Amino acid sequence: MPRPHPQTKSVQDEHPGREPVQEKEAQQPEPEAVDGPRPEDNPEVDIAMSDADVLKTDAETLKPVKKEPSDIKLEDLFAGMDSDEDDEEFPSSRVQAKIESFSSPEFPSSPGEVDASHKASDPELMRSFYQRLFPWRYLFQWLNHSPVPTNDFAHREFAFTLQNDAYLRYQSFTTSDLLRKDVLRLMPSRFEIGPVYTANPRDRKTLRNSTAFQPLSKELCFDIDLTDYDDIRTCCDQANICNKCWRFMTMAVKVIDTALREDFGFKHIMWVYSGRRGAHAWVCDKKARAMDDQKRRAIAGYLEVVRGGAQSGKKVNLRRPLHPHLSRSLDILKTHFQEDVLELQDPWRTPEQAEKLLQLIPDIPLAESLRKKWVSSPGRSSSSKWADIDTMAKTNASAKLDAKALLDAKQDIVLEYTYPRLDINVSKKLNHLLKSPFVVHPGTGRVCVPIDTRVLEEFDPFSVPTVQSLLLEIDAWKEPEVAEGKHQVVQDWEKTGLKPFIDLFRSFVIALMKDEREFKVKREREEEKEDAMEF
Repeated sequence: MPRPHPQTKSVQDEHPGREPVQEKEAQQPEPEAVDGPRPEDNPEVDIAMSDADVLKTDAETLKPVKKEPSDIKLEDLFAGMDSDEDDEEFPSSRVQAKIESFSSPEFPSSPGEVDASHKASDPELMRSFYQRLFPWRYLFQWLNHSPVPTNDFAHREFAFTLQNDAYLRYQSFTTSDLLRKDVLRLMPSRFEIGPVYTANPRDRKTLRNSTAFQPLSKELCFDIDLTDYDDIRTCCDQANICNKCWRFMTMAVKVIDTALREDFGFKHIMWVYSGRRGAHAWVCDKKARAMDDQKRRAIAGYLEVVRGGAQSGKKVNLRRPLHPHLSRSLDILKTHFQEDVLELQDPWRTPEQAEKLLQLIPDIPLAESLRKKWVSSPGRSSSSKWADIDTMAKTNASAKLDAKALLDAKQDIVLEYTYPRLDINVSKKLNHLLKSPFVVHPGTGRVCVPIDTRVLEEFDPFSVPTVQSLLLEIDAWKEPEVAEGKHQVVQDWEKTGLKPFIDLFRSFVIALMKDEREFKVKREREEEKEDAMEF
């Protein structure tokens, strides 16, 4: 782990962020139902697959590969796994009338404008999405780290937010099919992923010793939300976003992703669009998942630079010389500061806004000279005002001007207006839950898709598919012509704009499982050597 950087010399208390999710316990199932819901619990729910079908599917698709570890090919990990839909497709005619209403020109495409009568969380729309499009098996492979069921999945906590806002915690499932069936039974507006526990979360109250039920591992997560930029973005506020302020998210992903890879050596980092105004990072490396709360707090503190709420004063107070992470961050952000902050956001155009900038300049005579100049030239752009600082410092500065202090102050200002603003509580705790990838945001209807950081600048939150558009794409899809006697099986998600995102997710999962397998083989060989030496 890299040395901690000497971040602050005088700072406000930590920005608390949003409160962690309130823990409400679900009603305990009968002992025989701890591994999953029973169809008879809700006979009105139409689930095509019987329990026998589920068991048959699990036996066929998740059976262990009878090969030596070193002989297993990577593509074998997903043999028979391409189909996420074993049962009959949900008939589109049952939701066509509802879907057509979303395809009209009047239906808004930007977040925050969804009509209350056209909710993406409509049960029939969501049922169709979860039956036909959600990548259940890839989610299982991601969380299980193996094609063969293990406790990494079976002891994983899931939490459901139901349509009536009830919150069910400590749900667990042995297979992806059982998770899928419970989602179809309960139809939650979203579900969240928690840690892997030392025991089955459903059995926690039956354990005699409370210490026998403890969080064991979970991905290191980060949450960035544009509402935390409200004091510096001028184009939008609250839940509203646009392509201008989304640039702040691009900056944040660049800085955090680079630090996690170069400073901590993490490799398997997945960024996921939150569905409206933010992004989540899932660091999935084995060493990241195994970290305790103390190590998670240390990394979160290492990455936290901007502190204080909207009403606080100076939010960045750095000691010099700058830590290498901060110097690198400045190099990454300097172009964004000029183009995305000064030019697009123009944060100091009005006298009131310019006063915020003047409060961050340490030399009082210089600040007063700038104030007079800007009062005499109303409407001066932020780019010009930023350039005025150096010009006035060279010409009309006081004899006691400290050039080094001014440079340091300007660096702090750049970081205050560009550096990532983290919801730090999400990262500190092993037992914190976070929304699952590929769920649908109930307000916007957009799917929480992975972000391809290789083309980060090209990601457009407004082009992310909605559940309504995806179902329309399935109906409009036409089967391509194939040679006689050949039949090409095309999954529903492959017929839609969700395909590149699921392909990206699948590639990520394969790479993660490959490293997990290599680690396991290496550990087994080391244990064999140790046993041989002892003998």
